[in-house]
Amino acid sequence: MKQSLPVLGAHGLRSGIVALALLASGAQVVLADAIPYPTPGTPNGTIYTFTAVNTGPITAYFAGSTASYHNELGLLVNGVSSGIYGLENHSSAIGQSLVLGNVTAGDVLTFVLKNNTLGAMAYSDPSMNAGYDLDGSKGHNHVYATPYTATSPLFTGIPVGTFVSFEDQRFPNSDFNYNDEDFVFTNVRARQNSVPDAASSLGLLSMSLTGLGLVSRRLRK
Repeated sequence: MKQSLPVLGAHGLRSGIVALALLASGAQVVLADAIPYPTPGTPNGTIYTFTAVNTGPITAYFAGSTASYHNELGLLVNGVSSGIYGLENHSSAIGQSLVLGNVTAGDVLTFVLKNNTLGAMAYSDPSMNAGYDLDGSKGHNHVYATPYTATSPLFTGIPVGTFVSFEDQRFPNSDFNYNDEDFVFTNVRARQNSVPDAASSLGLLSMSLTGLGLVSRRLRK
């Protein structure tokens, strides 16, 4: 269904300009409840680092699945598996929870999609996905993350937390909908690191070289 875009007033226009400026500068811009993945069909270019907020349990809440594969969820804490897998996508109910393990504040968390159909694992850390994808290269991102504030959309029985959805199809043969298995995690912080595309990188490099040239000429004078 086609949705009409809201008409922006002066404040909204200024906010949009500020957001674009922040994105251009590489700063982090967080939009709450941007669920589901906003650009299906396009690989997610944002890489996430997940850490524990407090010392205590990491709890996952099942938030839905559209996958035909049979998948389960797991967790690595500082690179070591907690040994707990569950919330199978074809048998779990919305709001069903699973404690994936206890952590210490600041621990680095890597979420694991255990694909029981393929007998393979996909990770929230793209550098670990070479064995999962068909082309055997590193760097493919199989997750999308955004804050969940229990407003819109509303998942019954799920508290506020960090929404993480998996793309379980192997790259490059994927629909890139990042909606194959969805979870909300409590006690988890997500840091976003956007990866610039080639055109943006070349543009930034050109600007940097131009700036260096100006500085060099001024020093010679």
